[in-house]
Amino acid sequence: MGFTKMSIYVEKGGENVSISSSELKELVAASFKNIGKPFKKILLLPPDITRLNSQAGPITAMIYEMFSSRAQIDIMPALGTHNVMPEHELRSMFGKNIPLECFKAHDWRNDIVHKGTVPGTMLKEWSEGKVDYEVNVEVNKTLFSGYDLIISIGQVVPHEVVGMANYTKNIMVGVGGSDTINKSHFLGAVYNMERIMGRADTPVRKLFNYGVQKFMGDLPIYYMLTVMARNKNTGKMEMKGFYTGDNDEAFLKASLLSQQTNLELLDKPLKKVIVYLDPEEFKSTWLGNKAVYRTRMAIDDDGELIVLAPGLKEFGEDKEIDRLIRKYGYRGTPATLKAVKDNDDIRKNLSAAAHLIHGSSEGRFKITYCPGPKVSKEEILGAGFEYGDLAAVSAKYNPEKLKDGFNTMPDGEEVFYISNPALGLWACRNKFEAAG
Repeated sequence: MGFTKMSIYVEKGGENVSISSSELKELVAASFKNIGKPFKKILLLPPDITRLNSQAGPITAMIYEMFSSRAQIDIMPALGTHNVMPEHELRSMFGKNIPLECFKAHDWRNDIVHKGTVPGTMLKEWSEGKVDYEVNVEVNKTLFSGYDLIISIGQVVPHEVVGMANYTKNIMVGVGGSDTINKSHFLGAVYNMERIMGRADTPVRKLFNYGVQKFMGDLPIYYMLTVMARNKNTGKMEMKGFYTGDNDEAFLKASLLSQQTNLELLDKPLKKVIVYLDPEEFKSTWLGNKAVYRTRMAIDDDGELIVLAPGLKEFGEDKEIDRLIRKYGYRGTPATLKAVKDNDDIRKNLSAAAHLIHGSSEGRFKITYCPGPKVSKEEILGAGFEYGDLAAVSAKYNPEKLKDGFNTMPDGEEVFYISNPALGLWACRNKFEAAG
């Protein structure tokens, strides 16, 4: 069976667009019609519950409903290094109608195959000489099980490692192996996160695109990309864009729309930022430190970031990464690079080193974490953060009363509130433009 290659199969998007559920179903159906059919065996690669707002869950359910009567549908959430989704998370994200046996769990350390190697000379060129190691392209072996169609589903939004999330990242990291994940994350960290965030063309993106195009070009991979943003009047999440394609063009269009709707450029730095982490979505600092990544270019020197984290229960989602975070802490780039130089354990887990760099304020501002009962004051302090009592801080800065953006407190203090750091990027205009 042949496939029609046409770059973009379906597109709809704009700053003033709001795609309804019924419209979304029509767009999904049109995507399959334009790709070609019939399909006997389909693999879906949606994100996990940490991307609940992506609408990848409903899209996955729609595809299952459309094709399950005439095709085998397998679903592998693109976990990367995250925990395997338990049943309640699967049901929360994908609904109740997909049988649990359709879901496959990705194991980034064990269930992978080596497909090729990206030479160190290319990494040296992309990183402007900051790294020169080669990268093994590793991906879950399930992708090579004879599927007629592989659909990678997800949201394009500013991202700390690659610049803009999704597209080839969903393959190289979401269902990728340890060498790919570790070295790509470290590449982004040493190149400088501020030069990457919110940009479609970055060294890490070059690596991901090269890996998929060079070593997985024979796979029938298609991308369904969404752009999500809050309605400025109602505060409700809306789908601003939907793009299906098989190469860069759909991703670049989605990235441009995401820059227009998810990037908030500020005219002055912020003195105090309050970020709330939904307990269903953020249970680790590995995920919760989006509060740091997505605000670092917005916070003033000597400012403060307060993170309200009622669901926090761990640092890393992977046991070894959790141990490394506890051991080395979020202490800035020089301390982390020294740890990598001097210690074999973190040198073998460069994604952890990258995360420690990303999650630090580099000594510019104070980060105060306010965890729920599952993480102690001593653990927070040990990881390099300041500690705040959740009940006391929430009483002063009540997330149920604050609105996204600027708030003036009863005592006259001005604070900036963010109800979900995964939804965007906040930066001072001059810093963002200078970094680029």
